[in-house]
Amino acid sequence: MSTDRLLLRGWRESDREPFAALNADPEVTEFLLGPMTRAESDAMVDRIEASFAAKGYGLWAVEVVGGPEFVGYVGLWDPTFEAPFTPAVEIGWRLARSAWGHGYATEGAQAALRYAFGTVGLAEVVSFTAAVNVRSRAVMERLGMTRDPDEDFDHPRVAVDSPLHRHVLYRLASTAAPSTARASHQASSSS
Repeated sequence: MSTDRLLLRGWRESDREPFAALNADPEVTEFLLGPMTRAESDAMVDRIEASFAAKGYGLWAVEVVGGPEFVGYVGLWDPTFEAPFTPAVEIGWRLARSAWGHGYATEGAQAALRYAFGTVGLAEVVSFTAAVNVRSRAVMERLGMTRDPDEDFDHPRVAVDSPLHRHVLYRLASTAAPSTARASHQASSSS
């Protein structure tokens, strides 16, 4: 799957090393559960590949056309914890710092939404992040996703005393999805 500037593709063995470096970067993982080891990162790639095999969707490796062959991922994922909104399909992204500020998260996520609603036939996609993660929240809003503060939740895998414990939930129904003709090159600095 491609956009004007990005190739969203299957994972290659050569992606594992730069993905491990991305996952070990404290700035990239600032709003996650923290940096990952190489083994944890590789295990995540294995789970991503299993999702594509079982469900036909997952987190695509992102390549910049005419640029870096791997800058992170964008795609669809099933949350693996229980919450009032699960089961659901989440749209998410994680990009290397060098890819921040170019609008890649928004551009890639728009393509993933078209796939979610057009190919997979989902009725709705959600996205969530720590309430303090303003960069990812801005991407969600650029995608046309909406938030109901009554649906904010405490993430069950984050320590209660962590500033990341409280999460915000955004939703987008297929009927509210952006047109496939509308592309955005707005700056995005999502991790």
